[in-house]
Amino acid sequence: MLLATLSEVLKRGEFKRRLVHASGTGLPLLYVLELVTWREFGHVMLACSAVAATLEFVRLVVGFEWAVYDELTRPYEQDNVAGYGLYMFSITAVVLTFAPHVAVPATLMLTIGDPISGLLSTTREAGEPKRLRTLGAMFAVCLAVSVPILVPEAGAPAGVAASVAAALAATVADGFTPVIRGYVVDDNASIPLAAAVAGSVVLVATGTASVVA
Repeated sequence: MLLATLSEVLKRGEFKRRLVHASGTGLPLLYVLELVTWREFGHVMLACSAVAATLEFVRLVVGFEWAVYDELTRPYEQDNVAGYGLYMFSITAVVLTFAPHVAVPATLMLTIGDPISGLLSTTREAGEPKRLRTLGAMFAVCLAVSVPILVPEAGAPAGVAASVAAALAATVADGFTPVIRGYVVDDNASIPLAAAVAGSVVLVATGTASVVA
């Protein structure tokens, strides 16, 4: 089953996109490894978002077709902001808004959880919802990246509860893509935001840790 899934990924040209997606994990690691301060990390993300915005402006407005777009975009993104752009914008939003112990797990849920979920769901038919095993894997990964960060900050009961809430929100955002006025809400935008908000609600309700940057 795993070999068949990997074969399907390679055939669809998704492997490179998943790899690029997962490589974004290096961004929050800059802060986790204390290579930059939280304020400096915010500046890094602003710069990344500026680059993404420039690339999308050139692609959508100027109409310039560059080879890099073949690796970063899917066919259905030709007329809309591509997933990589939403990816950068959403991470930047949570980093600038939320405290590190909220924003870092939310970011890792996108950079690690989403590619794994995508890998497991590539064999489903068009229009078929994600299978329970895929959603279960997404939840497990999100919980795994959240607990080691939130529990030391908020304590065991509240930290675990906040981790579960954030992981559940990220899983729902990954598994369901609502359409608002004809526009599909991409999970690259919704996963970090949903996770950060859900985790913050628990932390605020329990009064165990701050939630804003």
